[in-house]
Amino acid sequence: MSSPDPQVRAARNLTDPSPESTPEEKRPRSPGNRGPVVAVTGAATGIGELLTAHLAASDAIKQVIAIDERRGEVSEATWHILDVRDPAIAEKLRGADVVVHLALDLDLETDPAARTAYNVRGTQTVLTAAAAVGVHRVVLCTSAMVYGALADNDVPLSEDAELRATAEATGVGDLLEIERLGRRAPRAHPGLNVTVARPTVLVGGTDTALTRYFESPRLLVVAGSRPTWQFCHVEDLVTALEYAALEKIDGEFAVGCDGWLEQEEVEELTGVRRMELPSAVALGAAARLHRIGLTPSPAGDLAYTMHPWVVSVSRLHDAGWRPKWTNEEVLGALLEEVEGRHTLAGRRLGRKDATAAGAAGATVALLGAAAVVRRARKARRRI
Repeated sequence: MSSPDPQVRAARNLTDPSPESTPEEKRPRSPGNRGPVVAVTGAATGIGELLTAHLAASDAIKQVIAIDERRGEVSEATWHILDVRDPAIAEKLRGADVVVHLALDLDLETDPAARTAYNVRGTQTVLTAAAAVGVHRVVLCTSAMVYGALADNDVPLSEDAELRATAEATGVGDLLEIERLGRRAPRAHPGLNVTVARPTVLVGGTDTALTRYFESPRLLVVAGSRPTWQFCHVEDLVTALEYAALEKIDGEFAVGCDGWLEQEEVEELTGVRRMELPSAVALGAAARLHRIGLTPSPAGDLAYTMHPWVVSVSRLHDAGWRPKWTNEEVLGALLEEVEGRHTLAGRRLGRKDATAAGAAGATVALLGAAAVVRRARKARRRI
């Protein structure tokens, strides 16, 4: 899912024609090709770019319409340059059979209010516009995080399990609202089918609180917790989204590797030792660090490293899909990707900072900083 450039969103006057939006290139297709016309939002970066390239190369797809705030590299697609919140998107979707909506901002550093405004309004606009011009299917991509990470979760969860997540983790409130909009849309627009993909811990050019967990010099484990890990490589997500675009699967479905890894297996595979903290200390420190602006991740993110939230992927299996990646392989790819990065309590450090601080010492320093701030605030209140 893309993280749109806020400067582009702020600067572009969408009422004026953009010189980038005028040239359109259409991939030549054989007269016998009767596959669907698929529109992809957020097509210039991230998963949107990968899916656009994949669909453009597929003989099962008649045409790909690519929509983003800048033109991407996939020349075989027909490009339209605009913000997905612009109602003018309806005309750009005309003629499409399916829309895969990937223009979401889940960047840890984005202002939460701006992120929610973009994600929710963009999804509302795409669903309404698609229904208005006769698109019969919209594919949304959220996350298996919507199930919630709770100590009493089944392992694995069934795909039709209740969504028990709260809005306390980064972006999860947005994803829950997107799912609500998706459930409501077919009732408001009869004939519109909404399909929802829920990937597990996504790896492959992604930057989330969960991938940053593996950038730390020690893996934080909350005492008494039962972490389980189920990964999803972006390449597998792309093929699963293709299945949805080709109407090989309906409804809500999870995407991820088969099975899961226990925390002990993760530590053995990574060679990174754990740092175990009592629950009250870990959660309290995470909340304080986020509140004073030292870390981008709220305390709610920590639950997803404490409690199980692995999910069955039986619906995709029943449709004939199989992941190409195993959990072990994705974890290995993630370790290669984050090599050289240094993160403590969700905050990125430069190499010099990390070396000077030391592994456990840096974490203790951050926790201590939060405690000092707390004591200072109490002292000010007593004055």
